[in-house]
Amino acid sequence: MRDSYLLFVRKYVGLPFKIAIFLMELSDARRCICAGGRLIDLSVPVVMGILNYTPDSFYDGGLYNDPSALTKRVAAMISDGAGIIDVGGVSTRPGAPGVTAEEEIRRLSEAIGAIRKEFPEILVSVDTWRSETAEIMVRDFGADMINDVSAGIMDRKMPETAGKLKVPYVAMHMQGTPQTMQKNPVYDDVVNDLIKFFAERIRILRQEGVGDIIIDPGFGFGKTLDHNYEIAARLSDFLILDLPVMVGFSRKSMVSRVVGGGPGEALAGTVALNTFAVMNGASILRVHDVKEAKNAIAVAMCLKNSYNRSDL
Repeated sequence: MRDSYLLFVRKYVGLPFKIAIFLMELSDARRCICAGGRLIDLSVPVVMGILNYTPDSFYDGGLYNDPSALTKRVAAMISDGAGIIDVGGVSTRPGAPGVTAEEEIRRLSEAIGAIRKEFPEILVSVDTWRSETAEIMVRDFGADMINDVSAGIMDRKMPETAGKLKVPYVAMHMQGTPQTMQKNPVYDDVVNDLIKFFAERIRILRQEGVGDIIIDPGFGFGKTLDHNYEIAARLSDFLILDLPVMVGFSRKSMVSRVVGGGPGEALAGTVALNTFAVMNGASILRVHDVKEAKNAIAVAMCLKNSYNRSDL
């Protein structure tokens, strides 16, 4: 479960096994990010609700494309326990067509503006890989954090912008672009390759002054089905980076290809993966179905606490 991280602690610090467990749990208890002018405790995982203000996202595209529908959806997610609302104006599903920066900014301005007016206290994440878009949404519309599907690869100005804005930054791994990412993705060792990728991106982000970094392995973004499940199975390996880990399994094809059907039939599989992810160190669950994710966290935390007590 957390064996790779504990072995790392023992190898390089030389601590006994039980002390290593204690220190890891202490680190988890102190793990937090600063967003919206307050400290957000991630010792119990937080749910990030997905809000796609797009006509073509793979599951809910077009459902919330006016301010009234959008605010009703956000109200429901907050009621169900969402701690963060992640707002995107461009679909990043495999093969999705590009959208101009102007159109993305128009969509996000309308969406985040409406959310800020109705729900001033909720944390808002802007889902964009463009530094220009991120800066406008944070500076002019009050977005609290940036969720970048390319970790600053698609727009090389993003690390500098995130550092200047002083907001939490989600660095996600994607091999290629949304248009090319599922065309024969190849890795030597998918988890080790991702850890090396993140280590380099973290170095660059730190140099640019980014304080709160969250990593996202990018399930479904330039990975085969086998890659996705190997990453999920070895999720605790990413704890070696000592940063919060966000996961996004919600209703993706990695679920529906296993259980059958489409995104509409992928909820139970998503809940199973989210429960496993929390057991293995995930700090943020990015989901369409907030209530079910909150339930998964509650069950997983009970299991983790019982497991830790039985080890000591």
